[in-house]
Amino acid sequence: MFKDNLVQLRKMKQMTQEDIAEKIGVTRQAVAKWEAGDTVPDLDKCRLLAEMFGVSLDDLANYETEENMGLGLPPKGKHLFGMVTVGDKGQIVIPAKARKMFDISAGDQLVVLGDETQGLAIIKSGHFLALADAVRKLEGTKKC
Repeated sequence: MFKDNLVQLRKMKQMTQEDIAEKIGVTRQAVAKWEAGDTVPDLDKCRLLAEMFGVSLDDLANYETEENMGLGLPPKGKHLFGMVTVGDKGQIVIPAKARKMFDISAGDQLVVLGDETQGLAIIKSGHFLALADAVRKLEGTKKC
């Protein structure tokens, strides 16, 4: 996992082992050993790597491409929860991991937003209404 993720991130950012070594203060050989799976960096170096690549430390260490439809590591704070199937009446089941992370329970109201070029977004109605209220207040101060 870690070694594969490190190689993937390095190649995605078009960096060499030397580039990584310079940025986090180790030798190129150390990075080569990490990528080969011979050794793993200490926690501090892992944290620096995660920050450098903009991914979470957990994803750097544990993300499994095969379990995520073959897609590489997502940026920190971004998630791929899996695919859902749309039912006859347009209903979908939100994956359990997403429901837990975003505290969505049975009976909660959600707002579905759409952008013809970017797709759909789902947000809890309370968060959406708070955002709309803040925008409304901001617009009210601009008119004065």
